[in-house]
Amino acid sequence: MYKCVNEKIILALLFYLVAINIIAFFLYGIDKWKARHDKWRVTEARLLSVALLGGSLGAFLGMKTWRHKTQHPKFRYGLPLILFLHLVLAIAAVYYLSDTCYPFD
Repeated sequence: MYKCVNEKIILALLFYLVAINIIAFFLYGIDKWKARHDKWRVTEARLLSVALLGGSLGAFLGMKTWRHKTQHPKFRYGLPLILFLHLVLAIAAVYYLSDTCYPFD
């Protein structure tokens, strides 16, 4: 029977990515709500940082869902670019990690 040594790493990474994307999605919604209610806002640097840390899909979906930051060039063009880079990294990681399985008894 073969078992992947990296199985725990993959599961931890998936958990992290799901969590950071949920956080990014709702962070855009919270900032939109704060903008409408004239409250203290989430900084653009924080919104972009969460996207760079792995939450690019959640940030992109949050931007589209809440229609927030859609006219700002660094969000309009930057988020899709970050998302593309993350997808390339994910494909490379899956390719690399899926090749490292060893037989166990």
